[in-house]
Amino acid sequence: MRKITNWLESFTGVSSEFYQHLLVTLAVVLGLWLMSTLVLSIAFKREKDIRKRYQWRKFTNYIITGIGIILLVNVWFGGLRSIATFLGLLSAGLVLALREPVLNMAGWLFIIWKRPFRIGDRVQVGDIIGDVIDIRLFQFSVNEIRGWVNADQATGRVVNIPNGRLFTDPQANYNYGFPFIWNEVTVVVTFESNWHRAKAILTEIVDKHDEKLSEQAMQQVKRQSQRHLIFYDDFSPSLFTDVQENGIRLTMRYMCSVLRRRKSTNDIWEDVLTAFASTDDVRFAYPTTRFYQANEGQKMQGYDVP
Repeated sequence: MRKITNWLESFTGVSSEFYQHLLVTLAVVLGLWLMSTLVLSIAFKREKDIRKRYQWRKFTNYIITGIGIILLVNVWFGGLRSIATFLGLLSAGLVLALREPVLNMAGWLFIIWKRPFRIGDRVQVGDIIGDVIDIRLFQFSVNEIRGWVNADQATGRVVNIPNGRLFTDPQANYNYGFPFIWNEVTVVVTFESNWHRAKAILTEIVDKHDEKLSEQAMQQVKRQSQRHLIFYDDFSPSLFTDVQENGIRLTMRYMCSVLRRRKSTNDIWEDVLTAFASTDDVRFAYPTTRFYQANEGQKMQGYDVP
């Protein structure tokens, strides 16, 4: 290698030390690439799950990149003392000149260390809601839901959110600590309706569409909930009654999977419409205006106009 670098020095006028560093750099890059390829090939043979493969790829890239930076800095600057000096100067310069990128890198460290969310979790950061599909050094990406689309369904857009927003914006994780969500569907019936019968019908419907958990899954949910100080004594569906201006409001509260919220709501409403259509004494309430007309010698009469 010395002969090659001396020949290049005589041919180009650039010092042989530079070419030595360059050749060592190429060897380090090639070696790390081969190491990464070997590790991933072994991991992919044993692991068939796509999400775990993605985690292996990300973890390997982080480790290889870190090792490469340390080795290359040592090659080009020489010695641990030079590395420490270089990193100190680099850190000071980055803090002063690149505040946002440094903040995003700190956010990435926060994600890796504290795990506020993982790949596949449904999260809300500020006014953006979506499923996390990628986590990188400066930003993470979500498959957006809602937006201009009603309910919890994808818009088709991928939104990139800077990691630094985790320090300034409130976050909500739909999966963290509790793998299900509580959903509510509200039905309003008229005051003249047989609300007892309506309540019996809705109780049967919500019990049909409630998320059924096995005993093992129930215990797992309870352990996970207690771990994060989220306590639920009862996972069974409920039906609540209160009075509104235009009728009696019956609210069905039930547990469902995060990804099934719109589908379960759709199924419940179809069953409600079918059941009420075949019931004579239960009617939906809607805003109406009532007029009264008094005729001489007769009682006051009234009728409703929608």
